[in-house]
Amino acid sequence: MTENRLHLTRRRLLQGAASVALTAPMLNRAWAQEATQINMLAWYGHAEPDIVAEFEAENNVKFVPKYYAGGDNMLALISQSPPGTYDLILSDAEFVQQLNAAGYIEEMDAALYPFDDFFPEFQKFPGHWTENSLWSVMVRYGLLGVSYNTDALTRAEAMSYNAYWNPKLTGKVGHFDWHLPSLGQISLLNGNKAPSPFDIDEAAWGAVQAKMLSLKPQVGGYFDYGGTFSGLKNGEMLAMVGIGDWITGVLEKDGAKVASVIPEEGGIQWTESYSIGKGTTKQEIINKFITYMLGPKGQVKSIQMAAYPGLSPTKSGWKAIQEANPAEAKRSGLIEGDDNDPVKMLREGRIFFRDTPKQQSLEDWNDFWSDYKSA
Repeated sequence: MTENRLHLTRRRLLQGAASVALTAPMLNRAWAQEATQINMLAWYGHAEPDIVAEFEAENNVKFVPKYYAGGDNMLALISQSPPGTYDLILSDAEFVQQLNAAGYIEEMDAALYPFDDFFPEFQKFPGHWTENSLWSVMVRYGLLGVSYNTDALTRAEAMSYNAYWNPKLTGKVGHFDWHLPSLGQISLLNGNKAPSPFDIDEAAWGAVQAKMLSLKPQVGGYFDYGGTFSGLKNGEMLAMVGIGDWITGVLEKDGAKVASVIPEEGGIQWTESYSIGKGTTKQEIINKFITYMLGPKGQVKSIQMAAYPGLSPTKSGWKAIQEANPAEAKRSGLIEGDDNDPVKMLREGRIFFRDTPKQQSLEDWNDFWSDYKSA
């Protein structure tokens, strides 16, 4: 009798163990399916595995991206979407106040973010604040200059925006198809630096339009994000207006004979920032992600983002990339005092923040861009 009971007990234990073994994977799958979904609006790359996979795994979240190219397109996507569609918005800095004015973003708690680690120039970034109210947090930036094929131009020849008119490039100059970067560069070429290449009166605006139209015989095409990459990589275009290392840096790593320089007239800084979507219920995890991306580990990921590289606004980010990838730190100028140090160039007055037009409307610039392309 005792032996039978022992067999019965053993059988039940084995059955129970088998049941647990079968059930555990199902429980794991059920748990995985319950990951918090974070809907992100961003430039391509910001919700790809090289950036978010580690955070997703550690926090049981899943980023679901909607990608755009250009701030105008971002505004259009938001305006066409129901309120609360996006939990996290990666915006170009110059569009933050438009997002705020339209009621698309939440006020943020500045105490949650490591602003004391930011370089002073980036702590109160223009457009991110209204007095002491914070609406967006800078996460990365980069510089726009002359991007060129190194077999077609020497570095010395590329050190002015006048390079676009070089006869060697006739029919081989491309545009990244967004008006702000290209028109900003031509405005710099025309000497519009104070207060900004984007803050110009009607006479200066007319001169920018005339100068841009004079480039038309040189132009071989207008390209989206993917076309900009391929046009330079395959040599279809020998120079590209309105871009910088965010494109050529990727191509250089793949062995393409391209480079970008900040010319004598100065360069333009693009700036990408996180805002919290209006009405989201996920502020706690979103703030945790933003803090993660601003930390050394997140900044190393951001600097080396597979889609396109960026620069770090934080001192610890510079130190972290110097330790993690000294070659990339050197290539990007993320070493204080280096010739390509972006903060040094900003302090020297060689870098200007990209902005929306101040004395014309955004529609004025966009309308001219459409006319220019069809001229």
